[in-house]
Amino acid sequence: MKAFIGFILGLVVGVAAHAFLTQTSSRPATAGAREGTTDVRQTIKETFEPATIKDELAKTGKVIREKARKAGEVVADATANARTTASIKTKLVEDRGLSAFKIDVDTTDGVVTLSGTVGSYEEIDRAIKLALETDGVYRVISTLQVKNK
Repeated sequence: MKAFIGFILGLVVGVAAHAFLTQTSSRPATAGAREGTTDVRQTIKETFEPATIKDELAKTGKVIREKARKAGEVVADATANARTTASIKTKLVEDRGLSAFKIDVDTTDGVVTLSGTVGSYEEIDRAIKLALETDGVYRVISTLQVKNK
């Protein structure tokens, strides 16, 4: 008799858990993220001018740019972080004006950190743009330093 009651109780809890986990909301969690991907150029909050980058780097030692959407909308895991990093590194390699081997890329939950050395402030600008235009990235922090040749 106890086994039968335990079975019924387990069945009821299982059905309730299944109903709770499979219920659909009126607005999916990814809807906000999809709305923000229409045009990357329209979602960038700040300009990308070498003079601005130079001033910001001189004042704070880093340059931060982010897309105009909430950080909480990006849900990432270790695999997504690795994919994002690999995608950015590929873009850096394809850009002949940038030395991908001197730029380190680290990604954590949609936040990309660029570090290393480049030849000019224009290269910092290009590296930030390439990273920010990558799917899943909403913020780029650059600690890239200009090193004269």
